[in-house]
Amino acid sequence: MTGIADLPPALREVVARADAAGQAVRGTTSPNPPVGAVILDTAGEVVGVGATSPVGGPHAEVNALAAAGERARGGTAVVTLEPCNHTGRTGPCSEALLAAGIAEVVYVFADPGAAAGGGGDRLRRAGVTVTGPLVTASTDLAGVPQFSVEPWLAAQQLGRPHVTLKYAGTLDGFAAATDGTSQWITGEAARARVHLDRSRRDAILVGTGTVRADNPRLTARRPDGGLYDHQPVRVVVGRTGVPADAAVLPALRYRDEGLPEVLADLWDRGMVDLLVEGGPHVAASFIAADLVDAVDAYTAPALLGAGIPVVAPGPHMSTTMAGIRRFTLRSVEALGGDVVSVAVRGRP
Repeated sequence: MTGIADLPPALREVVARADAAGQAVRGTTSPNPPVGAVILDTAGEVVGVGATSPVGGPHAEVNALAAAGERARGGTAVVTLEPCNHTGRTGPCSEALLAAGIAEVVYVFADPGAAAGGGGDRLRRAGVTVTGPLVTASTDLAGVPQFSVEPWLAAQQLGRPHVTLKYAGTLDGFAAATDGTSQWITGEAARARVHLDRSRRDAILVGTGTVRADNPRLTARRPDGGLYDHQPVRVVVGRTGVPADAAVLPALRYRDEGLPEVLADLWDRGMVDLLVEGGPHVAASFIAADLVDAVDAYTAPALLGAGIPVVAPGPHMSTTMAGIRRFTLRSVEALGGDVVSVAVRGRP
């Protein structure tokens, strides 16, 4: 077995279901990871699904075990992150699995924490059959969409929020026309995905130029116009002032701080997963500072010919192939005629 894509189809489906549970709570669990868990009974049937609760609440395994009840005994737990083995606001998930009589545990990623990690070894010592981590190298994720816990895992290594740069543009790389008109380059399906994605982030960041030009709300809205239950913290950077009645307000406001300082402050506030939706200059600043960990590129099948590029050229940008920053393409999705490509940098 060399990766997630090589798992037996039945197990791969269960892993995907566990991840879907984790995806559904992204943005609500920080600074804890958005983990998903599935419990199978002795016949291999799904009897419980759970995800991480907001801080102070049960972890994914405990929620899934509660849903399964006695049917968990002798069964299997499939979890996107190694069960924790420490007592914090809640007890160790490894002990909860043992108490429930789980016979086998499969987990996707190892927990990197010195305190929380080690759940897999604890379960093995207790006689539980443990398979994991399924992912030990970036090649194990070839062709697999991004897991809900990956931004959290990357953030633990980086010591700052994981940064996803999102932009929308034409086939020839323009985000707006020369006269500044920029709305609706992509269609309704792509915009719906953007709003769902916003609802799964801790924070969303733009520059003052975007605020002044577009007056965005930066809310996460459902297709019917209603708000998603979770709304990301709105962040505005830049020295230029913004109108007192700007739709984005109230927002965290950074004026003279550099991007590393902004990320450090967000990290101190418990934010792990940051979506950057700023304009070309903000995008260029994050790229120049080498602070982009993933890219969500929305492309419309259109040619503009001239206009404002998705990334502004500048003196701090590389002009040689020696300075290229390589990413790994994780998924490509068609959305009503548009395409969104997700690429990530390095391994989780």
